[in-house]
Amino acid sequence: MPDELQDLGRAVKRAQYRQHRALDSRLAGVGTTLAQWDALRAISESPGSSARALASATFQSEQAFGTLAGRLVALGLVERRPGGGRRIEHHLTPAGERTLAAGHCIADEVLAACFAPLDAADRVTLLDLLRRVTADADPAPAPHTESGAGAST
Repeated sequence: MPDELQDLGRAVKRAQYRQHRALDSRLAGVGTTLAQWDALRAISESPGSSARALASATFQSEQAFGTLAGRLVALGLVERRPGGGRRIEHHLTPAGERTLAAGHCIADEVLAACFAPLDAADRVTLLDLLRRVTADADPAPAPHTESGAGAST
């Protein structure tokens, strides 16, 4: 049983690694990385969010997300605005919206290829199983860097 569980864990990691490498490679064609695109996606889903909330949504530490957000601001993809108190809100710029949209098209293509061996019913089953496995997961993510290790897809 322990070997089977380790094999299962390794297979999940292998699938994630393959997916991340394919996404990162293709996203480079539109001038972004998986970590950057994932941050744009999180900001789009929750405009005005704090760095803390966005770090959690992208499976990064606050420090790593702050560095990433600074890079996105420098690229003209994100703007930071003052919020209540000391809070800084994050919003996409029009260029950020375009990069996000291009990334969505790429993600759809890459993920379709990654999951091509599974029919629709198998994909539904896999999603259900993964949701069950992660239902009790600790919501606090492990610290990651912009290398893409923390990017969610």
